[in-house]
Amino acid sequence: MPEPLDAALTEVRSMLLGPALTRAVAAGRRRGQRPSVVRAELRPVALKAGRRLQISTSDGARPHTRNVSPGPDADAAVRALLAEPFGNWHVETADRTLQLRVTKSGEAQVHRTVVAGPATTVAAHDRAKEYLLDPGDPIFAEIGGSAAKRRQVDAFLRALAATLPNGVAEELGGPLRVVDLGCGNAYLTFAAYRYLSQLSLDVELVGVDVRDDQRRRNSELAQRLGWADRVRFVAGTIAEATVEPAPDLVLALHACDTATDEALARAVRWGARWVLAAPCCHHDVAAQLRGRPTPAPYELLTRQGILRERFADVLTDALRAGLLRLHGYRAEVVEFVDSAHTPRNLLIRARRTAADPTAAQRTEYRELVAQWQITPRLETLLAMPPTDT
Repeated sequence: MPEPLDAALTEVRSMLLGPALTRAVAAGRRRGQRPSVVRAELRPVALKAGRRLQISTSDGARPHTRNVSPGPDADAAVRALLAEPFGNWHVETADRTLQLRVTKSGEAQVHRTVVAGPATTVAAHDRAKEYLLDPGDPIFAEIGGSAAKRRQVDAFLRALAATLPNGVAEELGGPLRVVDLGCGNAYLTFAAYRYLSQLSLDVELVGVDVRDDQRRRNSELAQRLGWADRVRFVAGTIAEATVEPAPDLVLALHACDTATDEALARAVRWGARWVLAAPCCHHDVAAQLRGRPTPAPYELLTRQGILRERFADVLTDALRAGLLRLHGYRAEVVEFVDSAHTPRNLLIRARRTAADPTAAQRTEYRELVAQWQITPRLETLLAMPPTDT
């Protein structure tokens, strides 16, 4: 139920100034209003001079951080932030979490989570602690926070977490450079940045989409979130968009048909350390199967059209994984979200090892494509001379 906004903000102020504060974020904007900064983050820090409240704000171009003393200075700083027309507040303390969203009518929708030791009591519709990215995080006010979207975001982030090794920062020795090829409206792009940055990783992320209007929209959203200095977008095709320097992690989520092959080929040319690709529709191999005789004794696999299409899906992704292995990657195909959410629920997850393929791996791939008389698009792309550095 909506609550009076003044009362909710008073509760937020008490939590921000209390000794149990661990972290708070303000973002978004209220209807018809615009805060003087696009994002604010508060957390306690221990300095030589004593405990301070660290306040980091961003105007969309550059961050600004200051440490204020407890007492009147902190109270004045918190009051000033609460006076800003932010649309969302997310406040965490040692014993509870509060998520506040200002409605279009100017009322407060508040969700409270009470933490009692290792157990957590959550409103039945929130289940906040079950997610890698809290459903009450202000980012969902910008990218959309339906239950279906939260589930897909969480499933993707779990796959991402399983892909990156422990000590990734030490392994890289610099920022984690990420590119999302065919990012569309970029809600998974933003979720990935939010999650990775919460792991205290230095992240630089580029989203690529062929539509310039998507680039403009996503760039504006990055500014509103205060991430424009770390998250940027370019318009161009997956195969040719300029991305410099080369990324460490390549994402390609639901790129249609051979666009997934273009993303995988580009990742291999870059020598990306990690790849996550969720294929969408599969047409190329299916079309080749329709024009070729089916090898014995597999006629039953392709006689019915629907079975031929599904077999083509499986064959396409199996060959993609096989080709990645031939090019120095350990690759696996996993289910990353329940099929009830989307039938396109497979994820190709790969890590570069730079190991030479074995003779057995070469043979099994060549025999499979020869038997079915097909040429996967990814094979063709990887055989082409490189056009990017």
